[in-house]
Amino acid sequence: MPASPPACSPAWSPAVAAPPDVVDRLRAAGCVFAEDEARLILRTARTPEEVEAMVRRRVAGLPLEQVVGWAEFRGLRISLDPGVFVPRRRTEFLVSQAVAHATGRRSAARVGIAGAVVVDLCCGSGAVGAALVAALGPRTALFAADVDPAAVRCARRNVADVGGRVYEGDLFAPLPAVLRGRVDVLAANVPYVPSDAVGLLPSEARDHEPLVALDGGTDGLDVLRRVAAGAREWLAPGGCLLVETSERQAARAALAFVRGGLTARLTTSEELDVTVVVGTAPAAPPGRAAPDSPAALVPPAAPEGRTHGYAAPPPPGPGSKSSKK
Repeated sequence: MPASPPACSPAWSPAVAAPPDVVDRLRAAGCVFAEDEARLILRTARTPEEVEAMVRRRVAGLPLEQVVGWAEFRGLRISLDPGVFVPRRRTEFLVSQAVAHATGRRSAARVGIAGAVVVDLCCGSGAVGAALVAALGPRTALFAADVDPAAVRCARRNVADVGGRVYEGDLFAPLPAVLRGRVDVLAANVPYVPSDAVGLLPSEARDHEPLVALDGGTDGLDVLRRVAAGAREWLAPGGCLLVETSERQAARAALAFVRGGLTARLTTSEELDVTVVVGTAPAAPPGRAAPDSPAALVPPAAPEGRTHGYAAPPPPGPGSKSSKK
């Protein structure tokens, strides 16, 4: 059940009358914030029949966000389908770190740049990408990818209004090749739960979210290592890769970034109990021009917490190849 109460306006008015036992049924099912959840269900449902159906699904263990069909993320209402990974509040910290980096790049002299090029990898519902565009402005060019077809369908709805483009496939594979070397912010909310710990997750996650969005392999870092190995060839000079992980995994995650040719630092939010690894690509050589218009790259398609730094190895010499996944 949720660790924090669902977001509800203090001045709410239910769309339908409340059956007298809704709160009791939710509380009996283990919902700690039963009153808040009942209010949200009643505010979302349009008929008494929908109220009953939602309560039954919630009592059966479905995440509240999947029951009502949306989740709040950094003040945005993110559409959510059954079986799609629910965006976590802790991931808002990753977004705040990405915004800080992009804002710093924007304040520097970058001739010809109209906005940031952002990639949301392992995008799920598209919440991270949508939040980044909301924070950075409408001139941001957003590209996203996920291997799960249900997540891709959901993400396309959530980023359509901001012109985002969502691709189906494994990590970098489906992204347009023209993005190589042009990405300012690469946010990758990869799975990082060790395989043998997936069974210990709350039933809401292990029974109702896709395993591919949870299982990070033996030590939880398999997907992160693949992203870190392939990121440098996609990042613009001075661009950054941001990945959420646990504090226990952070040092090994940072080492993977360094091996991928990035300078890595760790930033931790104690309030949200999460660590973000930020990897920065080497800066551009003097005189190198930046791309002109991020929005024109691809034709239309169907600071908080503690920080620790890690140095990257020297960039590869002439004629060497970038790492690929």
